[in-house]
Amino acid sequence: KGVKCFTDCCRGIDIMLTPYDILTMRKKLDLTSEEFLAVFTDPQILEKADLPVVTLKLLDDERKSCPFVEDKDGCVIYEDRPTTCRYYPLGVGSLSYSGEKGEKDEFFFTVKEDHCMGFDENKEWTVADWRADQGVDLRDKVNDGWMELIVRKKSLPLSMKLTEESKKMFFMVCYNIDKFRNFVFNSTFLERYDFPKEKIEEIKKDDISLLQFGFEWLKAGFFQTGRENFKVKEKNKQ
Repeated sequence: KGVKCFTDCCRGIDIMLTPYDILTMRKKLDLTSEEFLAVFTDPQILEKADLPVVTLKLLDDERKSCPFVEDKDGCVIYEDRPTTCRYYPLGVGSLSYSGEKGEKDEFFFTVKEDHCMGFDENKEWTVADWRADQGVDLRDKVNDGWMELIVRKKSLPLSMKLTEESKKMFFMVCYNIDKFRNFVFNSTFLERYDFPKEKIEEIKKDDISLLQFGFEWLKAGFFQTGRENFKVKEKNKQ
């Protein structure tokens, strides 16, 4: 507030929602993940990666406004606003998959749009200071597994495509946490793999743990990485 362009960046936007965004936003709105996806998102296919993602569904008004923005008060879910909104006017990119060593091959850039007057303010920010101020560190940590899946898929030859069933599984794990929980605990999933009881209790109680567990499961299935964490029970080995 106080800057003349207040809320202008909340119109005519294209916001890809991360898995953690959906966890926090649907909880803020007291919706199931299925309800949130139906009301507030549009499904898309991410170019090059050929993976399903979701973007925020905008209002059908003249300015194509975010459904959570008000002219006077700004964002009505500000404490749980999406990661993209927190980064703006920074953009984040990843050059390529950087292997199993854990380092990130990231870069940052500024997004300068004509309506944004924030660049005229006197205060200067480093990328680290901005990230800390906007609270993106935790979000990036939770979303790391999701981003790794996308970057690794982009790094593969275009001829190496996932099946439609695999894409549906990716969508469920990443965006529909309620459906994924039901899949894990109300199917034969836990009968097939040998997990420690502590791990089962952890993913049962905590959405973030379940989400990250899902990322690891997808990684093992798609790229044969980390398969030692998904040992098939002896009775299921044929």
